[in-house]
Amino acid sequence: MTRSRTAAVLAVAAVLPALLTGCSDLNPGSSRPSARTEGTSTGADATRETTLEAARETSKTARRTVPARRAAAAPVRVPAGVTAGYAVVDVTTGKTVAQRQAHHRFRSASVVKILIAADYLERHKGTIPAGDLALLTPMLRGSDDDAATALWRRGGQGEIVRRMARRIGLTETSPPPAAKPGFWGYTAISAADIALVYRYLLRRAEPRVRDFVLGNLRKASQCARDGFDQFFGIPRAVPRPWAIKQGWSGYGAVPPVKCTRARTASYRIAPVTMGGNPVDFGRPVLHTTGVIGDRLIMVVLTLQPSGASFTQSAERVTKLARDLYLSVA
Repeated sequence: MTRSRTAAVLAVAAVLPALLTGCSDLNPGSSRPSARTEGTSTGADATRETTLEAARETSKTARRTVPARRAAAAPVRVPAGVTAGYAVVDVTTGKTVAQRQAHHRFRSASVVKILIAADYLERHKGTIPAGDLALLTPMLRGSDDDAATALWRRGGQGEIVRRMARRIGLTETSPPPAAKPGFWGYTAISAADIALVYRYLLRRAEPRVRDFVLGNLRKASQCARDGFDQFFGIPRAVPRPWAIKQGWSGYGAVPPVKCTRARTASYRIAPVTMGGNPVDFGRPVLHTTGVIGDRLIMVVLTLQPSGASFTQSAERVTKLARDLYLSVA
């Protein structure tokens, strides 16, 4: 019982004897004459009324202080034919508040660009040269593939992933297959690991690294450099503010609704097993990841049905992200 409820009970108990005595005035069998006339009250009556009013107010306060029980959230359902791994983490506590197959590995597509940028900034102190800034900014905001390729090669390709995995403590993130060292989008990731990447940026990275990476992700453009609309999932499912890094692969070089001229090709190879945890490089992937406000990290990684269109995949991921957000908001 809370203190406010206890106070309410004590207050009522204190006036109960007086109330019982007063009832005799209304009892036809009572020989005690009533001193009450309409519109008047005795001092005892006034005291009782004051005490009762205080008790009622205390009771109201007690009811208001009891937190309303939140209605049960609808279950989060993964669409048929979709393989999904997701994780939602409370930024303040670091506690995972929702997860499903959070350790399942997917190919990263453009999500790895967060690691490419963070690795560059960790290794290069001081002012960023204008030429490098012209690569980093569009890579983070518009998911520029050409910029990512240039920085990937300069950083040692797979060594970028190994360095960041060691620094952050990622256990399910690894470089692309040896046969495809230049394919940064074939880096293996998991929802749990990418959630750790965001938590690292928020809590452990140097302020200049955190501010640059997240600052640009907060300014993500709707149209990516390859012409695809990257406002699926988090951007359309949850309220601002957010900082996002999206990923997509396997939908060809031409977007269904063209924002700008598409310049990159889509590559497909057969599924590859890495360390006993399979990574499918054949089916299309669509990922939405980011920080929502200042309290949640959300990572949703999906493997879509073979032959799925970009538009259909985007709708499925957006609904999944919305349902997931509503389940924890």
